Amino acid sequence: MERGVHYHEGMAEARARVLVVDDDPDQRHTLARLIAALGYITETAADGQEALEKLDTFPAHVLVTDLMMPRLDGHGLLEQLRRQGGGPPAIVLTAFGSLDKAVSVVKDLGAFWFLEKPVEISELSLLLERAASQSRLREETERLQRQLSYQGVLGELVGQSPPMQEVFSLVRQVAGRSAGVLITGESGTGKELVARAIHSLGPRRDGPFVAVNCAALPESLIESELFGHEKGAFTGALSSRAGCFELAHRGTLLLDEIGEMPVGTQAKLLRVLEDSHVRRLGGKAEIEVDVHVLAATNRDPHEAIQKGKLRLDLFYRLNVFHIALPPLRERIEDLPLLTEALLGQLNRQYDCKVTGLEPEVLEAFQQHDWPGNVRELRNVLSRAVILAGEGAIGTRHLPAELGAPGKAEQPPPGLEDAVCLRVGATVEEAERALIERTLAHTGNNKTRAAAILGIGLKTLHTKLKAYREAGAPEEDGPGAD
Repeated sequence: MERGVHYHEGMAEARARVLVVDDDPDQRHTLARLIAALGYITETAADGQEALEKLDTFPAHVLVTDLMMPRLDGHGLLEQLRRQGGGPPAIVLTAFGSLDKAVSVVKDLGAFWFLEKPVEISELSLLLERAASQSRLREETERLQRQLSYQGVLGELVGQSPPMQEVFSLVRQVAGRSAGVLITGESGTGKELVARAIHSLGPRRDGPFVAVNCAALPESLIESELFGHEKGAFTGALSSRAGCFELAHRGTLLLDEIGEMPVGTQAKLLRVLEDSHVRRLGGKAEIEVDVHVLAATNRDPHEAIQKGKLRLDLFYRLNVFHIALPPLRERIEDLPLLTEALLGQLNRQYDCKVTGLEPEVLEAFQQHDWPGNVRELRNVLSRAVILAGEGAIGTRHLPAELGAPGKAEQPPPGLEDAVCLRVGATVEEAERALIERTLAHTGNNKTRAAAILGIGLKTLHTKLKAYREAGAPEEDGPGAD
């Protein structure tokens, strides 16, 4: 096998690597020398198959490939790279008469750009610079993601404990590949967050991410939701509708609670996974889809197989890569980092200024079993942030089962938070008194007041408007929104 590495003392794009693929030896070597003269490190391959082999030992930043070649042509090369995880940005070279195919490659396979032969070196130089910059930006993003994950953050996932670092490692390994992934773990452990991290770290990050909860869909609608339907396919199908596979084309589809999918639908799903084509309900034509399918379940998949809830062949198809999420009780050491991340999100969501947890609260958290996992922690912190508003969260802001050891939940100090009603007060009067007292407690912050009352902000504004019209003008104070 020939070696076509060329060196140049220039520093174009910090010695970016370019792989030149062309079946014509003269054109291949001439182009490689021209690119090397621009300051790049180059390697050559005679066709797409050899290019795949060269990329294993020559991690190119940019691919410059001819379109028409024997064995594996440029189209086949890019399609194979896409299936393997994307590959470097590709500049496609096309001869006169094959322009339409070159445009198709750029559109369908995500090639960076195309150039007609004979190549203008100035145009090629500009495209090489832009493609190399894109490739290096991707490398830097991946490097920063790896660095953050070692510090306990990967996407929306948080944790420095050994079990979570193992999860992070698995996510990084599978993110660049299109293999089936099965994510297991108890409810509330963050299975969808793992799926989103895989999507955002992989080559499909710019494509759609679609999540469907198989347990939340009636059996009569799940096939329509997954595969779509044509107008008139069933009663109520008043128009055609694309299914989740079509919506997730060139992106990622998460099938949550896969064990709850009807067995008959599982057989149809398996066929789609095998041939990458869907047929809408009531439709005749098959539609090609390019989707990375991830699945998640909070059940033991082997138990589901034994009970006939999950097809064995579908399990093997999905379980190429298995990621098991640990429950929160098995990574209690992650609580400080988790609470810090969640408090930042909740402060922004509720317009609050909570600074952290009092030591007694963290102690109570560490002693709790967290049957609802991270979802339960978020709910507890949501309530506490709304009640506290600012400063540190204390045990008085927690539900009774999470109060400080040996202490019952304490009401807020002072009588200003009490609502006093006369005997015989109407429901409307009681509601108004409660709203007014809650607004006083929040400093007239309507967003927090609505959250405490459990009503929508629009509903609160409607009620306040009615009170004003009834002759009791509302006064906006500090913190009003």
